[in-house]
Amino acid sequence: MHGDSAPNLPAGSAPGGPASDAARVGPRLDAEGVYRVWGRYSVGVVVTYAILLVVILVVLVPREPASFLWVPYGLTAVIVFFLARYFSTRYSIDDEHLRATRILGGRRIPLDEIRRIEYSALRDLAPSGMAAALGPWGWHGRMWSPVIGHFDSVFTDPSRGLLVTGPGNPLFLTPADPEAFARELSRRVRSYTGPLEKDVGHPGAG
Repeated sequence: MHGDSAPNLPAGSAPGGPASDAARVGPRLDAEGVYRVWGRYSVGVVVTYAILLVVILVVLVPREPASFLWVPYGLTAVIVFFLARYFSTRYSIDDEHLRATRILGGRRIPLDEIRRIEYSALRDLAPSGMAAALGPWGWHGRMWSPVIGHFDSVFTDPSRGLLVTGPGNPLFLTPADPEAFARELSRRVRSYTGPLEKDVGHPGAG
């Protein structure tokens, strides 16, 4: 028995409410202590891919001569591949690295070299209709911003995510719960480096 003491709850949270439920669940850790989450999927991105597929299969295929049917079907295969790549986006934090991964792509950053963790959106970094509609292309999703210069992107939702700055290019990522992810990343990074230059995951961050 543990006595009558109540569990620790976030300030302002009522027992049994959503915040207390989240506190009881705790971090999403696997058996090895690795924090893993999927990306936060965007309805707009999925709808864009679906429209492209409909246009190809309903409009192009019936009009294409039999000898050239491989063209629309080839385009369909490419779109299905990129859609699968989009849904494969996942993020993890172990004792040494932050990893953002997807089919044929990703980025890894050592925790002891991270200097900034901040909220961001793609429109604030590099307004780009194609990137916002279809997600990042290339192995690292390399993009250019007039604000921060070149940066890498492994994202699923352009509207809101995290910008992590460490060695090389900053990394834009969009975990399903950016607040919880920032807290866990901050906790692990600070165990190496102490306070960061910018840290939205720190308990005392404004």
